[in-house]
Parts: sequence; C-alpha cells; structure tokens
Amino acid sequence: MELGQMTPMQPRRVYAPHLGEHVSLGKSLRGLLFFIPVALLTLVLFLAFRGEPEKFPLAFAIWVIFAIVVGIVVSGVRVAAEWERGVVLRIGKFKTVKGPGIMYIVPFIDYARFVDMRVLALNIPSQKVITRDNVPAQIDAVLFFFVADAGKAVIKIQDFKFAIAQYAQASLRDVVGGLLLDELLTEREQIQKHIGASVEERIKDWGLHVDSIRMQDIEIAEDLKKMMSRQASAEREKRATITKAEGDKLAAFNLSEAAATMLKSTGAMQLRVLQTIDGLGPSASNTVILFPVEFADASKVIAQFLTKKESPTPTS
Repeated sequence: MELGQMTPMQPRRVYAPHLGEHVSLGKSLRGLLFFIPVALLTLVLFLAFRGEPEKFPLAFAIWVIFAIVVGIVVSGVRVAAEWERGVVLRIGKFKTVKGPGIMYIVPFIDYARFVDMRVLALNIPSQKVITRDNVPAQIDAVLFFFVADAGKAVIKIQDFKFAIAQYAQASLRDVVGGLLLDELLTEREQIQKHIGASVEERIKDWGLHVDSIRMQDIEIAEDLKKMMSRQASAEREKRATITKAEGDKLAAFNLSEAAATMLKSTGAMQLRVLQTIDGLGPSASNTVILFPVEFADASKVIAQFLTKKESPTPTS
C-alpha cells in the first residue's frame, strides 16, 4: 500500500455480551454451614482441654478430622437460581432434575450440571447464500430459543448451544437457496417462520424450543443495488406518469360536464365569473376591471344584427 493511502474502515457491529455459565450461589451458604459447627467444636475443645497442655495434639487431631468430615458433607449443598435447573447424574447415570432453590448432591457420587431455562439469544454470523435466480447474498440473523427439558438438553446433545447454532445456519442457507431475490427481499416474515419451523422440527428431540429467528441484514452486490435503484426509479416514474394522465383525463371529463351544465343555465356562467373574481382576493398587485355580462350579451346581439344587415340580398 502506498504512503498516505488509507483503506475505509468497516463499521464495527456491537452485540450484547454473553453471560457466563452457572454462577455458584451456594458458596456463602456452604461457608456458613462449615463455620458454625467447626467454631462450636473449637470452643468445646478449648474449654475441655485448656488446663491440659499435653492433650493439645489430640484436640487438634480431633478438630482436623471433624473439619474434614464437615467440609465433605457441606460440599454437597447447592443452590440453583429461579431460572436454573440442576441435572443430577449418579455414578454416571441420569438420576433426576432438581431446582430451583437448595438441593443436596452426594459428594463423590453425584454430579450436577446446571442449565439456564431462560430465553437465550445466539447470533448467526454472516452466511453467504445463492438464491434460486443465482444472486449471491450475505445474511445475518439471530436465533431466540429456550430449554424446555433440561434432562434431554444435557443427555441427548453434547453442546446444545453450538449444535442449534450450526443447524440454524444450515437451515437458513437451505431455505434462502430455494427462493428468488424478490421473494427474499419482500417476504422476510414468512422466511423467518419457515426457518424457525425447520429448526424446531429437528431440535424438539433435544429438549429445546425455538422462540423465533430474526434476519438482521441482507447484503447484496453494489452493482445489483444500483440496478435495483434504477428499476425502482423507473417504476416510480411510470406510476407518476400514469397517475398524472389519469388526473388529466378526470379533470377534462369534469370540465366538460361543468361546461354542459353552465350551458343549460343562463346564470351559471355569471356565478362562475363572480366566483373567479372572488378567488383573486384583495391584493395591490391585482387590477380587476369589471365588465357587465349584459354588455357582452348586447354586443353579441348587435353584431348579429349588423351581420344580417350587411349580408347581400339574393337576386332572382
């Protein structure tokens, strides 16, 4: 790249940050359940052996063993938030689904995986697709879904977020690939429903449910955009010409009817003249000279009389 030459910067899209996985809410509760009995035992041992220094090693050993046992027992206490469910596996086998609230997991035997039951949003990155009329396009979308069955979401699929994202991308390409460009641009709502139904049909066995899928941006080539812009301009110009012609036709028809009506009534023309004069309004730039209509009629009669008088009489 030559010195001083700069490439235009592409606008950076900002998405909402994704929240992390399960946040342990039971740390403080486990700490409290561990501290209270250990503190009581410490007080009891201190009062029992305070006058016997030679028994301090025994008291310390008892304290250590008790603290280890209490720590192991308390480590099974878990707390699931209102929007979470805990899938419990006992020695590798599915046991039950627990939560929300306090639950107990048997240490060294049970394993719990917490699943978020809220509506989750996954961004579908830009997909390059080719429509049925061989027009390349890039489409961004976002998928909204939630876990309907926590047990199936953990057991049936390894990583349900990754799996549903990949399947949504494939479904988007399949659906859009069978459409024309005009259908892609005008029937967005129907396309979104079709993609959502296609994804839902496959993932319902995974314990998941699609809430909706929304297409964000549809990018096409710049030269095609210019052609579409020219086509739209020509279409608007065509509509404007047709509308103006229809307006002129309607105005001419109305004027002809008005002229016929005025011809039938002797005073209609005089009223129209008075309305026109009234529409001029008071203004210093307008100079209006009123000429009585009767004079015009009299002038026509005199002209007809003179014309008849001047015409030569036929000779026999």
